[in-house]
Amino acid sequence: MIADVLYERIKDFGPVCFGLDTSATYLPSELLEKYDSRAAAVLAFNQALVDATADVVGCYKVQVAYYEALGLAGMQAYAKTLAYVRSKGVPVIGDVKRGDIAATGSQYAVGHFQGDFEADWITVNPYMGFDAIQPFIDEAVRRDKGIFVLVRTSNPGAADFEYLTVTDQRPLYMHVAEKVANMAANHRGSCGYSAVGAVAGCTQRSEVETVREALQGCFLLIPGYGAQGGTAEDVAAYLENGNGGVVNASRSLLLAWKSQPEVGFAQASRNAAIKMHEDIMTAVLKAGG
Repeated sequence: MIADVLYERIKDFGPVCFGLDTSATYLPSELLEKYDSRAAAVLAFNQALVDATADVVGCYKVQVAYYEALGLAGMQAYAKTLAYVRSKGVPVIGDVKRGDIAATGSQYAVGHFQGDFEADWITVNPYMGFDAIQPFIDEAVRRDKGIFVLVRTSNPGAADFEYLTVTDQRPLYMHVAEKVANMAANHRGSCGYSAVGAVAGCTQRSEVETVREALQGCFLLIPGYGAQGGTAEDVAAYLENGNGGVVNASRSLLLAWKSQPEVGFAQASRNAAIKMHEDIMTAVLKAGG
């Protein structure tokens, strides 16, 4: 089952999720000059980074918007990036944040769980209602895939809606967490974690324990580390014996070459990924988890 695959991968290689949210502006100028198009340069950059880091990260996340912005060639680079990661035997998350009802949701799910844009996990948005999540769960079950449902995001604007108190004076995101956990209970692997996971940012340290408790049995996709201000200590409280979640970093890994001019861009990203892993696991040990 997909949840067991991710669990074993994290156990063997750690919880770092390398975000290939690759803007062409992140590439060294010499690489951009080498290719006829920005999309081709982005793909080459991604492939070099995967080659350099596949043995030091738990998984990759590919944010589709950066590729949509490059048009048809960009979407080809998106498809080829997903396929390249999967060819290495590493789980890959399609960060597509889809959410729609009935037949439309089903078509989104088909489009991102098979064919050109096949990913192992995708991100989905529940704030249209949980009938906009069910088509993705149904397709995930059919194809042994997984989903990460947005619960509490790491952006400042999360407070606009996710923090609104409803009925029992709990914030909206806690109600979402409760429903996600209920859904997840029906799709657990032998590892104890589910193919229905949740996105939970690490930028609000005071809420981490409450969110983790509400999402027992759910893998967490944890954004906010690094460039957004989240720390290893913030992340450690989400993890259970160093597992149960993947910690995404994008810009800090993609742009590592800027702070390490003495090495190539791929080696710089590898060094940064190793350092991130060490920092997180040190914090996990200090926290006793």
